[in-house]
Amino acid sequence: MTTIRLYADSAERSAVTPLLTDGLITGVTTNPTILARSKLDSSAIPALYDEWLAAGAHEIFFQAWGTTADDLERTGRTILSLGERIVVKVPASTEGLRAAARLTRDGAIVLLTAVYSPGQAVAAAAIGARYVAPYLGRLQDAGRPGLDEIEGMHRLLEGTGCDVLVASLRTSDAISDLAGRGIRHFTADPQVVKALFTDPASDRAIVNFEAATADWEVWPPRVPLRGRDSAPFPNQR
Repeated sequence: MTTIRLYADSAERSAVTPLLTDGLITGVTTNPTILARSKLDSSAIPALYDEWLAAGAHEIFFQAWGTTADDLERTGRTILSLGERIVVKVPASTEGLRAAARLTRDGAIVLLTAVYSPGQAVAAAAIGARYVAPYLGRLQDAGRPGLDEIEGMHRLLEGTGCDVLVASLRTSDAISDLAGRGIRHFTADPQVVKALFTDPASDRAIVNFEAATADWEVWPPRVPLRGRDSAPFPNQR
């Protein structure tokens, strides 16, 4: 069974980097719109990559830009030159598929983004893309049954080596609903990701736990908090 993976769909360092440092997300996804929303452009990409890599990201997604396959391939290769944790995003179009096919032939990890049809998902798998990214919120905005359509893409791609990474997730409930349908990869705004972590009933239980332990002492003596570079506990090697 594939492990569920959460990604932050944002270029806001103050929101993304702590989630990475704490090990709560696998990586970060961006696109030109997300960068522009944070008043950033392509010149910021290398510094973002370095910061998120240092914070513990396993995968970092930046999107190729250009109107032709040659342009998309060229900018995609520039992005890929940043390091081994890069996944290059390519838009779902004829030119995008042409560029993506060239990149995957050379071993690049590619995500085909803005996928809205089963045919696009099949084409992405056929050229060796690692992920497709359908946009749930935008499917629903168009009056389409987004949950059902994305589940259908997931079923189509089972066993191909190409996974659905769902974007445009506006609520934590949407993530849970899709996880129940077998999808395992999700990217969302950091606030949506954080909404997965809490529930009012849990908060009430924690208050009771804290009240019960108010006078407790730590025993045995305190040990240093475990960091990413410290040795694992004996039973976790």
